[in-house]
Amino acid sequence: MVWTAGSRFARTHPVAIDVVLAITVYALTLVIAMRAGRYANVTPSSAIAGFGVCAAIALRTRWPMAVLGVSTAGAIVTIVVTHARSPYPVVVALAAYTAATRFDRAPAWTASISSTVLLVLAGIVSSGDYLGNVVIIQPIAWIGMATAAGDAVRIRRAYVAEVEERARRAEQTRDEVAARRVAEERLRIARELHDLVAHRIAVINVHAGVAGHLVRTQPEDAAEAIEHVRAASRSVLGELSTLLGVLRSSEDSPAPTEPTPRLAQLDELVGSFTAAGLTIELVTAGHADPLTDAVDLAAYRIIQESLTNVRRHSRGTHATIRLTHRPDAVLIDVHSPDGERSPADVLGTNTSAGHGIVGMRERAASVGGTLRASPCPDGGFLVSAVLPRRGGG
Repeated sequence: MVWTAGSRFARTHPVAIDVVLAITVYALTLVIAMRAGRYANVTPSSAIAGFGVCAAIALRTRWPMAVLGVSTAGAIVTIVVTHARSPYPVVVALAAYTAATRFDRAPAWTASISSTVLLVLAGIVSSGDYLGNVVIIQPIAWIGMATAAGDAVRIRRAYVAEVEERARRAEQTRDEVAARRVAEERLRIARELHDLVAHRIAVINVHAGVAGHLVRTQPEDAAEAIEHVRAASRSVLGELSTLLGVLRSSEDSPAPTEPTPRLAQLDELVGSFTAAGLTIELVTAGHADPLTDAVDLAAYRIIQESLTNVRRHSRGTHATIRLTHRPDAVLIDVHSPDGERSPADVLGTNTSAGHGIVGMRERAASVGGTLRASPCPDGGFLVSAVLPRRGGG
């Protein structure tokens, strides 16, 4: 607990820690110098020089190279003034350590070696001794080890910073991927809800209108229309229940057994629209090889939405579906000879018209296909899609 608080204080108040360190080092060097006979030549000049050397420690984290130079100069002064070995090369070693933690290897070692050479030369000149004297060459060991330790600390800090940066980027990437997946899933659910509801509601609307029109004059036909409304209502409720069950289910919950709509159920889809009063001509060509689930579902939904739009927006009651199976793709054309839409609807920019065409384009793009919806030159409206057979797989 105390150690943690001390570490936190040291990180937030580095200058205060350096000031305390400078005072402590200066006091210890004076005490050691005065109590030991070999430091008996302590003079006011050497004490002042030593104070300058130790005071520079307080600025070592801000100007490490400058402090290294000042401490080296101060240590040389004390050696020359006292004509004896000085304790202040220890301070030079501390400054060399700090410089090595802040600068690259080349400049840090160059500065440290320069300081060491100057201190050794000062010791030789001041004492008249030779390089073999252990006392004179001691700064080589102190400053060398301090610089090596600082270099190792710098490399370690750089490694930790790189690891933390990679972790931060990985976390950011995971968040972005998760957000993108959430957006894609929301879009997919929106398309499914639109395709599930729009078709059935259109059928219900048609039969409800028929029932309301015939309820007094032809009650039997009105009853039949109402039965169609009931059937369509049950169907849409069942499909919504299945979809909501998927959304509510957990990973351990059993998957729903409701089959995914596909082109094999196209006759049933056409039959539901025929019962709603729409005349549909279905033309198929080519060999119907198996499709991937995504392409099969996309093709079914595109045809379903196209017929729904014909029923809701066309002036006529006829539509033609051309389904062409090619070795590499499935071609879908849904043509309404009397269809009519505004340019904004065709481009999918009319927000009041819903999102049918936009949704169909998104479905086609999700499996690597394309979709075009536009008025025909000779009248009517055409939805044309090209879906690769192995798209989305």
